[in-house]
Amino acid sequence: MAVWACRPEQKLGIRQLFEQLMDQGQSRAYREALITVSALKKSMEHALRSDPDAVWKHWSYRDYMRKYNDVVRYIQGLTTLTAPIDLYDIDKVPHPGATVMTVQKELFESVHANLSILEAWLSARADLPAEKAEDLRHFLEASLRKVMFESPCQEREVQNAVEQLLIGRGLVKGVDYDRETGRVKVSIKESVPDFILPKLSLALEVKLAKTETKAKAIVDEINADIQAYGRTYERILFVVYDLGTIRDTLEFTRGLETSAGTEVIVVKH
Repeated sequence: MAVWACRPEQKLGIRQLFEQLMDQGQSRAYREALITVSALKKSMEHALRSDPDAVWKHWSYRDYMRKYNDVVRYIQGLTTLTAPIDLYDIDKVPHPGATVMTVQKELFESVHANLSILEAWLSARADLPAEKAEDLRHFLEASLRKVMFESPCQEREVQNAVEQLLIGRGLVKGVDYDRETGRVKVSIKESVPDFILPKLSLALEVKLAKTETKAKAIVDEINADIQAYGRTYERILFVVYDLGTIRDTLEFTRGLETSAGTEVIVVKH
């Protein structure tokens, strides 16, 4: 065999790596476009709030149309744009001096609506839910121990601490997260995750390892939860709060994170 030749499995790995890098580059481009779209949208909202008493507050609609068109054309250079949005023929749009306030308001809000649709379209393709889920994982991993002032006796104490961290992070119950809802039925058994974050398609489950026997049982519980929640949620995060029963956290988590979208963190008391 020539020294430069690769085994088939090596070629596959290189191709997969290349595709992964291409996907990452595409996501980065989407995120940059998303930042621009969000900034333009916020600028429009700021213009309305800056002077509440202004009569002609929608006067700048043509300027925003022009900027919006530039952003759309830039995105079209990145990818095929399938979002149901408009492009404006600026030459045919009346000047502010030739319109009444109601028409200006209608045109202004049209641009804002198109930006909102474009923002949602880009968010889905930038894979922001995955990024936010990863940020949440690191946040809980770094912060949970700091808010556990005493050794917990029950799992609910850890759940309460997690909820306080979610609230402190600015998440709103019933909007960004819910607790003990999102029932999932598998065969004749029903399971309810401790927390769900619908916008991230994430189920968050808390476990308390008080004894070695319980730590071993948690492995079986997690495997069962993966089978149940994986049918409904793209991502599952398990937070295992350990009171000194798990000796090797890497070995504990390695076999549990084989399913795509599943992550397990062990927080030591």
